[in-house]
Amino acid sequence: MPWAPDGSVTPTTPDWRETLGLLLSSTGEGVYGVDLDGRCIFINPAGARLIGYEPGELIGCNMHELTHHARADGSPYPEAECPIFNAFRRGIPCRIDSEVFWRRDGTAMAVEYSSHPIMDGGRVRGAVVTFVDITERRRAADALQRAKDELEQRVGERTAALETALRQVRDLAARAEMVREEERTRIAREVHDELGSLLVAMKMDVNWLDKRLFEQASRHPQAAEDMRARMRCKCQNMSRLIETAVDNVGRIITDLRPSILDHQGLWAALEWQAQEFAASAELALDWCMAVDEGLELPEPMAMAVFRIFQEMLSNVGRHARAAHLRIEIARAGDELQVTVEDDGVGAPPQAFEAADAYGIMGMRERARHFGGQLDICSAPGEGTRMRVSVTLPARPLGEGAS
Repeated sequence: MPWAPDGSVTPTTPDWRETLGLLLSSTGEGVYGVDLDGRCIFINPAGARLIGYEPGELIGCNMHELTHHARADGSPYPEAECPIFNAFRRGIPCRIDSEVFWRRDGTAMAVEYSSHPIMDGGRVRGAVVTFVDITERRRAADALQRAKDELEQRVGERTAALETALRQVRDLAARAEMVREEERTRIAREVHDELGSLLVAMKMDVNWLDKRLFEQASRHPQAAEDMRARMRCKCQNMSRLIETAVDNVGRIITDLRPSILDHQGLWAALEWQAQEFAASAELALDWCMAVDEGLELPEPMAMAVFRIFQEMLSNVGRHARAAHLRIEIARAGDELQVTVEDDGVGAPPQAFEAADAYGIMGMRERARHFGGQLDICSAPGEGTRMRVSVTLPARPLGEGAS
C-alpha cells in the first residue's frame, strides 16, 4: 500500500462514496440525508422519483418545507413537531407509518418512514431518512377496516333483529298464555253463570213439583185438577229453560271448536264462518272459493287456517268499519291462499308491526309453522287486504297419485 505524506496508509479499494452511491441507487426505498438545517445533502433516485423530482433538484433544499410541510388533512405541520428533525436535533430516532409526504404535483402520498441521527465523533451532524410509499397498503387496510365495520354493522343489525324477534316471541308466548287463561276464565264463568243458574232453577222447579205433588196427593185430593194446570205451566217453563241451556251449550262448544269443522270439513267451515260474520256485522259479502273440495288438509293445518281466518275477520270487525267484504280462497301451485279484503278505514303499515299487535303476530306464527306467510296491504282510507299463504303437503290427503 502507498504511504500518504502524513504517514497514513492510502487505501487502494474503490472510493467509499462510490460504493455508498451504488447501494443507494440499488434500493427501492427512498433514502435521503439532511444536515442540521434540514437541507438535503443526498437523496437516492428512488426517493427523488417517489416525490416527483430528480436527485440534483433536491440538493440543498429544505426537505420539511418541500415534502413534509402539512399533515394528511392539509393542516400545517410545524417543523418543531417533525419527528424527522427530532432525530438530529434531539438525537431521537423514530419510525412512523401514519403520515404523508407531499409530491411535486401537490398530491399526498401515504408513507412509512424512519429517521435516525448521523453521528460523527459523538456529535450529531444530521439525519438519514428512509421512506416507502404505502398508499396501496393503506388502501387495503382501509378497505379491510371498512369491510370489518360493515360486517360489525350487519352483525349488530342481525343481532338487534334477533333480539327483537326473540322479544316478540316471548311477548307472544306470554300473550298466548294470558289469552288461554282468559279463555278458560270466560268459559268457566259462562258455564257457571249460564248453565249453573239454569240447572239450579230446573232443580228448584223439580223439587217444587215433588213437594207439591206429595202434599196435594196426601192431603187434598179435591185439588187435583188445579194441580194439573200448575204442573203443566211449570213443565212448560222447565222446557224453555232446558232449551235455553241446550242453546248455550251449543254456543259455547261452537266458540271452542265449531262442529261443522269436524262434520263437513274446512271449506264448509270457512264459508259458514264468513256468512255468520257478514250477517252479524251487516256487511255485503263477495265469496269466491276456487279449491277442489276433494282437497283435504291435515287436521293441524286445517285448524291453523281456520283460526287465522277467524282472526282476519275479527280484525275487520274490530278495526275496519267497513261496508263490503271480499273473501277469496284459492290454490296457487303448491300453496293455499286465503284472502280477506275490506273497504274500511285502513291503517299505516307500521300499525301491523307494532309490538302489541298480538293478533297479527299470532297469525304470522301460525302461518310460518306450516311454511307460509301473512301479507298485509293497507293504507289510511284505502281499506285492508290480508292474505295468508300456507304450503300444501307434498301429497295432500284426499288426492291420489296420478
